[in-house]
Amino acid sequence: MSDLGSDEFEDEGGPYLGEYEGDRNDEGERHGHGKATLPNGDTYEGQYDRGKRHGHGLYRFKNNARYEGDYLRNKKQGQGVFIYPDGSKYEGSWVDDQRHGSGKYFYINGDTYEGEWSKHERHGQGTYVYAETGSKYVGTWINGKCEGAGEFVHANHRFQGNWTDGNMQGPGKYIFDIGCEQHGEYISVEQAQGDGEEEEPMTVTVPKWKAGKITAITLYTPEETESTEKAAETKQEEEVVETQADELGAASPAPAEPEPEEAAPAAEEPTEAPVEDAVEEPDATEGDETAPAED
Repeated sequence: MSDLGSDEFEDEGGPYLGEYEGDRNDEGERHGHGKATLPNGDTYEGQYDRGKRHGHGLYRFKNNARYEGDYLRNKKQGQGVFIYPDGSKYEGSWVDDQRHGSGKYFYINGDTYEGEWSKHERHGQGTYVYAETGSKYVGTWINGKCEGAGEFVHANHRFQGNWTDGNMQGPGKYIFDIGCEQHGEYISVEQAQGDGEEEEPMTVTVPKWKAGKITAITLYTPEETESTEKAAETKQEEEVVETQADELGAASPAPAEPEPEEAAPAAEEPTEAPVEDAVEEPDATEGDETAPAED
């Protein structure tokens, strides 16, 4: 059944209320499978239940974003894939119109994050992979930031330690493929920025690696202390590791704090009986998720 040509759409001078073609129940509500064109130009094709998107469906936004997956009473809920206007993509679990649960995000620069989400943010255990270098962070995330115990893996070495508010902090160790490791800790150091004549000097706090002794490879625990470690087997290994540690520099390779993203607005409920279909808005117009930068 189509809304085209029905009396409710033929009032001269009245607002355009969209089009619908599909199943209805005895009360005239959209119910079953149908296809709708919304007043703003978006389209939806899929399952309805008593006038609301409910079940599996495909929603296409006029800005080329689209969502295909499960709905519950007009909201994304269950498993689904969202392709954003900038080409980035999320596939995974949704709750109450938000990324929530287990899912994978594909960034436009090729980076990926796979793991747990909560209310649109990386939250829980997850792995972030940098496409350009192949490096990856494996560990805990809290509200979009690295937090707690984690590991940063590079081509020929890796760092095991702790993160606080997105930055390396406290004791940890660098493990090198040559068969040894360097212990130490990241400490917070104030650093001046903006030395131009017209710029006011600004002080920022950055993590700086304070190197300790070199040992043979040991099993890592966050509470380990220097007293439990063995000495390095050869002086040659110490010299090689010290050189590589110096090349690392003071900068932390941890993912930087992501820029805040726009929360997805809840789907609007129909305000007039003839409309029946709520207009859904994409989560963002220029890319929903900002990829953290690798230092």
